[in-house]
Amino acid sequence: MSVDEAVQRAIELARDDRRTVLGIAGAPGAGKSTLARRVVTAVDAALGPGTAVQVPMDGFHLANAALDALGRHDRKGAIDTFDGDGYVALVRRLADSGTDGLPPDGPIVWAPDFDRRVDEPVAGSIAVPPATRLVVSEGNYLLDDSEPWNVLPELFAETWFCTVDDAVRIDRLVGRHMRHGRDHEAARSWAVEVDGVNAARVAATVSRASRTVRT
Repeated sequence: MSVDEAVQRAIELARDDRRTVLGIAGAPGAGKSTLARRVVTAVDAALGPGTAVQVPMDGFHLANAALDALGRHDRKGAIDTFDGDGYVALVRRLADSGTDGLPPDGPIVWAPDFDRRVDEPVAGSIAVPPATRLVVSEGNYLLDDSEPWNVLPELFAETWFCTVDDAVRIDRLVGRHMRHGRDHEAARSWAVEVDGVNAARVAATVSRASRTVRT
């Protein structure tokens, strides 16, 4: 489906009286975060502010100090550089908290974000109020079949997979890495070599998605 069709589908999902958790998967640079932001903005415009909240998987990056200790910093973004169990627990909590409706006096769920300026996760940054109907969570490994990630499809109401031409995706990544301090050569090397390995793993999961979105 197109981005416009995806936005309309998200608005339909958000009309439910119960909470819906939508997962958006795709390779690095596929446009997941951009689509998630567009969905949240459109849903809030159609149904009222606070109807939708974006909760990125990137908030579950391991801290740089932890990656250094594990010897994984040069592979940051690989599946074993995330707290997968923590992410699954949050998605489960978000999904379970809306199964019996959305009581206005329910608890706020706090989620971590990722600050690209300092390249670190930031705990307790995103509030999901009890009245939030649609939670949009995006990340590379939402459809991976390894543990603990393999339980995620049953927690999401739908999983969308972002697809884009590889040349466009790599150009996006090079630009992103340069904006955050790498020179062009280093940015392209990371986009092709490090992100490329992760992209290949993610591409193999497309068949598990509910829908694909051309971004």
